Amino acid sequence: MASHITNGASKTSMNGAACEAANLLDLPRSHIFTSSLPPDPAFPSPLDSHKAPRHDLGPRMVKGALYTYVRPETSEEPELLAVSKAALRDIGLKEGEEETKEFKELVAGNKLLDWDEETGEGIYPWAQCYGGWQFGSWAGQLGDGRAISLFETTNPLTKTRYELQLKGAGKTPYSRFADGKAVLRSSIREFIVSEGYMNFLASNPSSPLNALQIPTTRALSLTLLPHSKVRRERIEPGAIVARFAQSWLRIGTFDILRARGDRNLIRQLSTYIAENVFPGWESLPSKLPSGNPNETALNPERGVPAKAVQGEEGEEENRFARLYREIVRRNAKTVAAWQAYAFTNGVLNTDNTSLFGLSIDFGPFAFLDDFDPNYTPNHDDHMRRYSYSNQPTIIWWNLLRLGESLGELLGAGAKVDDTEFVSKGVSEDFAPELIKRAEGIIGRVGEEYKAVFLDEYKRLMTARLGLKSQKEEDFENLFSEVLDTMEALELDFHQFFRKLSSIKLRDIETDEHRKFVAGRFFHHEG
Repeated sequence: MASHITNGASKTSMNGAACEAANLLDLPRSHIFTSSLPPDPAFPSPLDSHKAPRHDLGPRMVKGALYTYVRPETSEEPELLAVSKAALRDIGLKEGEEETKEFKELVAGNKLLDWDEETGEGIYPWAQCYGGWQFGSWAGQLGDGRAISLFETTNPLTKTRYELQLKGAGKTPYSRFADGKAVLRSSIREFIVSEGYMNFLASNPSSPLNALQIPTTRALSLTLLPHSKVRRERIEPGAIVARFAQSWLRIGTFDILRARGDRNLIRQLSTYIAENVFPGWESLPSKLPSGNPNETALNPERGVPAKAVQGEEGEEENRFARLYREIVRRNAKTVAAWQAYAFTNGVLNTDNTSLFGLSIDFGPFAFLDDFDPNYTPNHDDHMRRYSYSNQPTIIWWNLLRLGESLGELLGAGAKVDDTEFVSKGVSEDFAPELIKRAEGIIGRVGEEYKAVFLDEYKRLMTARLGLKSQKEEDFENLFSEVLDTMEALELDFHQFFRKLSSIKLRDIETDEHRKFVAGRFFHHEG
């Protein structure tokens, strides 16, 4: 059944230029994440982890660390079922590389490309440690319970760095009571949604699964594990999805550090994100000028020096405020795209909210059929916390938790690099001023979140309706009216826009014509 699913081949880059793709062994690889941040103290080096019996690695609590070195479980007679040609190209691999033995062994978890067992040197796989708020309650330590990162790789042409990860590759210290495996059924769903529906780097514009321009993690391949029998509601075949993203860090990464009072690691992680996940401190958006955020928030200035502090007394914003603003803005645009295309995540816990603003960890997701704003695909969400209509609010709730984690750094203002503050933290005298400043920053960034969300949502809905321009009143008088009508008449969300695109102005010139055309939007079921 090898390679039954592909999504089109291309020999061009994202901008159409000729792409000098590499073979797997020549692809630039790195491990900046593990070389920059603290490992699990129980297994502080790759060799410590590699020598240990796998069951000694966990599950267990891990403190003072952001990851644990852990190797994938080997699999017997794995079968490569699907490869995304677009993902293959975008990560920098040449077409045909998926047919090589090295590629098939790598994505099945049976080969470590850069680890020398004899010397104990090279790049060794890892699983991340994080926590999370789940359904509004603190869930404690979570982490990569069935995902293991292999290495980072940089596309030779685009210079974009990705972290390649295997989902379903076995137990980690963060598996808790689970088995570390993934079933074929859910693995197919993740492969299709990230590459088919939400892949914003479309390789074939004529494909019916065209890009929706929704930022997302990517799926490189799908591998069947024929000898892996996974117990869920019933026994199911196991599988591994090889997937990649610019970063797998999430709000839950900060949650666990705040819960444990690890202020030094919060600072270290923030610095790592600004300097290694984003293009540097100067790439971050500046403090907004005074005025209506609906106008000032759309194109903030960038290029602010890292040490610069902006704003008047009491409202000073340092570089960590600019980092917070960047994360908020990215997530505002992503959730706006979800709403415009009726994507419902289903599990918007903080551990499923990306710091890079990506759609991540596809569980019980769905795209709406009949438009029901209260719909959630999660059968355990009895209160409909993560329903379609709640998504913008929930993402902001999650971002508030991030603001709380960063609160000490945000509120420090100009004193953020003072020796005493860095080493000892907040003094009793300074605390009221710090808290007030942090609350002010989070409040202002919240207004920016709303402005960025609405601007992106209106842009996308204008395009969906086929309009060349938008008016200030379109949100209330057009978009809301359209959605209210779809809900009242139980119209299919996506079919509505699809059918609307085929209607010409001459088709609706008279009342009689309009009544006739209206019938196209209803279900015709037997």
